[in-house]
Amino acid sequence: MRAWSVARPGPVEADPLRLVERPVPVPGADELLVRVRACGVCRTDLHVTEGDLPVRRPGVTPGHEVVGEVAGLGSGAADFTVGDRVGVAWLRRTDGECAYCLRGAENLCPRSRYTGWDADGGYAQYTTVPAEFAYRLSGTLDDVTLAPLLCAGIIGYRALRRAALPPGGRLGLYGFGGSAHLCAQLAVAQGARVHVVTRGAEARRLALALGAASARDLHEPPPEPLDSAVLFAPVGDLVPVALRALDRGGVLAVAGIHLSDVPPLNYERELFYERELRSVTSNTRADGREFLALAERHRIRATTHTYPLSEAPRALRDLKAGRFDGAAVLVDDLP
Repeated sequence: MRAWSVARPGPVEADPLRLVERPVPVPGADELLVRVRACGVCRTDLHVTEGDLPVRRPGVTPGHEVVGEVAGLGSGAADFTVGDRVGVAWLRRTDGECAYCLRGAENLCPRSRYTGWDADGGYAQYTTVPAEFAYRLSGTLDDVTLAPLLCAGIIGYRALRRAALPPGGRLGLYGFGGSAHLCAQLAVAQGARVHVVTRGAEARRLALALGAASARDLHEPPPEPLDSAVLFAPVGDLVPVALRALDRGGVLAVAGIHLSDVPPLNYERELFYERELRSVTSNTRADGREFLALAERHRIRATTHTYPLSEAPRALRDLKAGRFDGAAVLVDDLP
């Protein structure tokens, strides 16, 4: 098979990815072999490729928003058959026995492992996934539409939960890429007033088209105090900006796995009146199942831009440069 490999992490402009030939992977006893049909391009892939996240698997194949077809099963894999349509997401494995797993917080498991970071992911023609961490996908959405839901959608949903948005509340979204534009649709469908703050004019137009009450650039505050906010842009300088936009008792959730340094916070201006700052760490499988059900119920759809798998590096460069709104998705065109 053909696959992209992070030869040496570095700026995507320097082409750290290499297209390589590898044997089709053999699934472990509890794993599925998946023929990749589509793979979303996530900002975390950019962090893995550029080295913002430390190397865990040298030469790793990125990609963790995979829609595919079961092509083989390990000897102990259950509940799936060859030909089933499945999703492969970021969270790949947990130990299932630590205090965090036992209390339902498997996203905090110290021995958790991740697709496209600890194990080869979906920028390839085949990948593997533990059967217990695969999502069974319905046939109501096409592969390209589904792919971004498997991380951008799921993590946006967890971030929304962490932000503790009250019913009918006022939500601010800082940054408006793949995850934020799905989070916005769900919040609007559930009755929130959504205010978007982002640098891109195209992204602001998309936000308004999706039902946002306002969309402003980074130099303009939202038009009203916020009950909750989610920071999607990996820019630590925006943390105090978003905190100052919160009403009393408001909550800011930081959705990214990587964030540049946060400047000093002024207690009175940014944290007093019981404003809260929360991080978001991965997601649980329950989050994934809940979000996929909500996405189907509320007809949440990603705005997608398709790239051939052979042009994965260009997709990452375009993501970094903000050249598209919504989400990019890779589709196999390799022999």
